[in-house]
Amino acid sequence: MDPKRKAITAAVVGTALGVGGLAVVAMPASAGDAPVLPQISAEELVQSTLNAKPSAFDGKVKVNNDLGLPQIGSTLPGASALSIDSAQISTDGAGKSKVSLTEGSSQQTIVRNGQTVWEYNSKDNSATKVTIPADLAKEHQNKVEGQAVDPATVASELLGKVRESSTIAVDGTSSVANRAAYELVLTPKPTERTLLREIRVAIDEQTRMPLRLTVLANGTSSPALEVSFSEINFANQPAGNFEFTPPKGAKVTEKTAEVDPKNRELAEQAKSDVKVVGDGWDTAITGKIPADALAKAGSAKDEEGRQVDPKALLSRFAKPVSGAWGSGWLVTTKVGSGVLTDDGRYAVGAVPEQVLFEALAAK
Repeated sequence: MDPKRKAITAAVVGTALGVGGLAVVAMPASAGDAPVLPQISAEELVQSTLNAKPSAFDGKVKVNNDLGLPQIGSTLPGASALSIDSAQISTDGAGKSKVSLTEGSSQQTIVRNGQTVWEYNSKDNSATKVTIPADLAKEHQNKVEGQAVDPATVASELLGKVRESSTIAVDGTSSVANRAAYELVLTPKPTERTLLREIRVAIDEQTRMPLRLTVLANGTSSPALEVSFSEINFANQPAGNFEFTPPKGAKVTEKTAEVDPKNRELAEQAKSDVKVVGDGWDTAITGKIPADALAKAGSAKDEEGRQVDPKALLSRFAKPVSGAWGSGWLVTTKVGSGVLTDDGRYAVGAVPEQVLFEALAAK
C-alpha cells in the first residue's frame, strides 16, 4: 500500500476515534425483520465476542464516509484513501488473507500467504512481491494491510478500549448481510468528555463476529461512521484464494522485507514519543513528528506528484490556535479533532479541542 495512503489513513484514524483502526465508512447493510434470538446479557455478549475464535470467511464491505472532513480535495497527500467504494475480504482464520479495495474503476489487492505478501494496483498494472523473513513474519503476524475496513477487527478493538467507561446494553436484534445479529450499544458515561454519542455493534448470533459498527456523534441524527458487511459467507476458503499471479503485462517488483537499523531507531523514537492521555472515550493520543517536517516547504507531494508546502496546506483547512501549550493548527470533524503545534507536537482524539489542549500541556 502506498505510504501516503497509509499515512492519511493513520491520521484520520487518530483524529476520528483516537482508538482502533477505522479510516473508511460503510453504508448500512439491508435489514429485514428483526430476528427472534435467545436473551443474552450485555456483559455476556461482550465477553463472548472478545473470546470468539477467528473464523474463515469471505465477505464484501460497502464503504462511504460522512466524517465532516475539510474540503481539501486532491491537494492533501493520500486524500483519495477516503474515497474507497468497497472492499472484498477473505481469510482462512489462521493468518492467510486477501483484501481487495475498490476505488472507482481501479482496484488494489493485498494477498498474504505465509511469508509472502503480494500488493497489486490495477491503476498502473504494477505488482510487488514481498518476502518476509521468519523473524519479521512472527513480529508482524497479526498486522495485515486492509484490516482498517474489517468490521470485526475495528469493533473488537473498540470494545476492548471503551467497555469500562461505557454504559452497555443489548438493544434488540437485526439482520445484517442476511445474518441474525444482536445489537450491542455502548454509551459514554456522564464523566466522559467526547464528541461521540454512542457506538452500536451488530454481533453475529452464531459466530459472535461483529458484522456492523456504527458511530453516532453528538448533535447528529445519522451515523457519522459506519462499516458493515453487505455480504458474508462463513466457510473454509479455497487455497487458491490466497495465491496471486500478476496479470499479463504487469510490472513486477520483488523484494525482501527488512528493517533498516536507522529506520528502526527512528520508529522506536517515534513510539517512545507517543503517549496516551486519559482513557476510554476521552482518550487523547499525543506525539511528535520530525522537527523539520513543517519547515521543508515543497518537500511533500500530492498523489499527482505536485509539490506541496506543508504550512501553506495547513493554513487552507486548519484553524490557527494557541494557549499555554504553545501555538499551532486545529482540525475538527464530526467525530474528532486534532491539533498540530508549530514545533511538531500533536494531539488527536474523539474529544473537544479543550481536551486536546490539556493533553498537550500535560507533562
